[in-house]
Amino acid sequence: MHHEMQYDAVVSLLNTFHGAKVVVLGDVMLDRYVYGTVERISPEAPIPVVSVERTLDIPGGAANVARNISALGARCTLLGVVGADSAADQLRSRLALSPAIQVHLISDPARPTSLKTRYVADGQQVMRADCERKDPLSLEVAHQLLAQFTAAVLDTDIVVLSDYAKGVLSDFVVRETMNIARRAAKPVIVDPKSKDFSRYAGATVLTPNRIELQDACEIECLGDEQVARGARSILDKGICDALVVTRGKDGMSVIGSDGSVVHLPTDARQVYDVSGAGDTVVATLALGMASGGAVAEAASLANIAAGIVVGKRGTATVTPGEIMASMPAVGRQTDPLKIYSVEGVLPLVREWRERGLKVAFTNGCFDLIHPGHISLLDQARRSADRLVVGLNADVSIRRLKGSGRPVQGEVARATVLAAMKSVDAVVIFASDTPLELIEAIQPDVLVKGADYTLETVVGAEEVMKRGGRVVLAQIVEGYSTSDTVTRAVNAESA
Repeated sequence: MHHEMQYDAVVSLLNTFHGAKVVVLGDVMLDRYVYGTVERISPEAPIPVVSVERTLDIPGGAANVARNISALGARCTLLGVVGADSAADQLRSRLALSPAIQVHLISDPARPTSLKTRYVADGQQVMRADCERKDPLSLEVAHQLLAQFTAAVLDTDIVVLSDYAKGVLSDFVVRETMNIARRAAKPVIVDPKSKDFSRYAGATVLTPNRIELQDACEIECLGDEQVARGARSILDKGICDALVVTRGKDGMSVIGSDGSVVHLPTDARQVYDVSGAGDTVVATLALGMASGGAVAEAASLANIAAGIVVGKRGTATVTPGEIMASMPAVGRQTDPLKIYSVEGVLPLVREWRERGLKVAFTNGCFDLIHPGHISLLDQARRSADRLVVGLNADVSIRRLKGSGRPVQGEVARATVLAAMKSVDAVVIFASDTPLELIEAIQPDVLVKGADYTLETVVGAEEVMKRGGRVVLAQIVEGYSTSDTVTRAVNAESA
């Protein structure tokens, strides 16, 4: 496939993520990481004694699929079952940090919340302790869950069933969700855990890993040929329309019931942690398909996302900006698309510095670009030789301004900024403040609008400490994105 065409295809798919909606139903869990150090062996038994330094709780299982969908800039409804315990409270409060996820977790006092506790000492996992029950849901809880699903499915583009074999996706629940989704004409993606794939009959796509496929079809699935043969044996039973098989270092294979076979090689990068990579694949695949992309197109996007997420530690997520910035930099210097990851922009900034050029930095949401923005960018560019713009990711704007904003997704906003003469590089950041980005880039000049004061500009102190300066740019009166949005909404309803 030719890179530019691929780049454009990727960009247009990523641009639609922002408007997509997904319903995720399945086994939610809490991934708890307990970090510490080992300095001695226990006097009681031949085991390490971990002195605990900190604990990190991350939503896992189906909840991690929802977190990935939210990080990719889309909206998600999460349906599942938890216990009446502190792990459930923790899970709810962690999920509440993502306003793009509507959380509907049914509390069943008869079962504990699935909790996986990993003890990590000096960077090594030394033990994992699981607290869970795997028996199928009671009929009463199953009916509650299905009632919520019936309501949620009307307002979605696609359904994801995230099966971790913890009992939520019982035979009864799977059969009923398939019927409800079919009646509503919504595609269904299943991440299967059961050896018996026939229970997922009616799915659009199944996303097993190589081992799961091998267990289901009982044929060894090592090379391309074997994987395709194994997948075909499942497709021949009429269970689903396509399989997307994740194969670790061998990338991914997409096999369709129409006889198509596509093998996608992996992006070989440094692999830190494969935990949760499957959730990232399912989330990206769902959004690619929700926007009307073909399964193979959506899968190649999911393959890129998986390559990024395994390079991060812990149960991680990926943003559209990271996917875009990781695309091959074909002629980037002359390319009008000047969109970079933090890591990607640093060598560029270093190169400018070596040439004696001064670097300015400004940041914002730049949701609907207006003359006020253009004036700010021009003033920023005039204050130095090069201008880097930090752009707030969708996921952080939703936290700051609520789920109705941004009006345009981060890829669209970055593309518009990158087309500006005064902008030399755009870096999308997902944290609430640009402080880390400012510390990484170390700009000579930090620019904000004159509606700020020196005390309120994030990073001002850090820049000035290094001998840089802060410029408060003149504001062109009468423009504001919020007003523009309000005017557009009012015009529509008039």
